Formats: sequence, C-alpha cells, structure tokens
Amino acid sequence: MNMLHSLGFMALAMVAGAFFPTQAGINHRLTGWTRSPVIASTISFAVGTLVLVVCVAVSRIPMPDMARIGDHPWWIWIGGALGAFSVYSMVFLAPRLGAASMLACILAGQMTAALVLDHFGVLGYAQQGISMQRLMGIVLICIGVFLIRVV
Repeated sequence: MNMLHSLGFMALAMVAGAFFPTQAGINHRLTGWTRSPVIASTISFAVGTLVLVVCVAVSRIPMPDMARIGDHPWWIWIGGALGAFSVYSMVFLAPRLGAASMLACILAGQMTAALVLDHFGVLGYAQQGISMQRLMGIVLICIGVFLIRVV
C-alpha cells in the first residue's frame, strides 16, 4: 500500500473517530426524549441498520450463501452485541464523564485490546509482538487519560 492510500485511510479513521463523541452526545440527547439509554441505543441501532440495508440495496451487494454458514465459527455473530454494548456505554457514560474523559478511557481500552489482539494475531489480525515502543504508547495514552480526567 502506498503512502497516499495510507494517509487517506488514516484520515478516514480520524473522521470515524470524530463521530464517536458526536454520536454519544446525539444519543444522550435522544435519551432526554426516551428517558432510557437502552431505548435510545435501540433507536440508534435501528436507524443505523436501516442506513446499512439501504447501502446494501443501492450497491447491489450479493447476500452471502446461507448454505455455507456452518463453515464459519459461532462467535462471528457477537460483533453486533459488542457494538450494542459500546453504543449503550457511550450513551450512559457521556453525561457522567464528559466527551473528553469518556473518549480518553474508551481509547485506552481500545488500544490495550488492540495491542493484545495484535500480539496474539487473533481474529484475523497480523501478528505483531508487544514491543517496548508499543507498550510505551499504551502507557502514554493512560497518562493522557489521567491528565484529561484527574488534573
């Protein structure tokens, strides 16, 4: 992959990352109407599902072969549950921690999990051992969480 593609992908990742606190704030405001973070998260997921269904229909992506479903591990179905937990957690935490503290803590958790997943090369990630530089990156993120939340 050339450098231009890498920069484009990194920019897309940053835009997607910017949507996390925005989504959390929007969903928190939705909680004001629903009076329930679970209902707000459900509505958020329903709207997201509708958008994805339209994207599939417009792009004419063929549906997977259901006869081959047994060729894949059972745990491929839990991604949606993890996503639901993430959205609910953000809706619940946004008013309690604030956007910066919430995202700093989420980022620390994401990066720690990513480091472990890379180290063991599981879930389709290329194996990349835990180096001192990568470990120091996690430590610096945790220091950032402390500085954002405590100081």
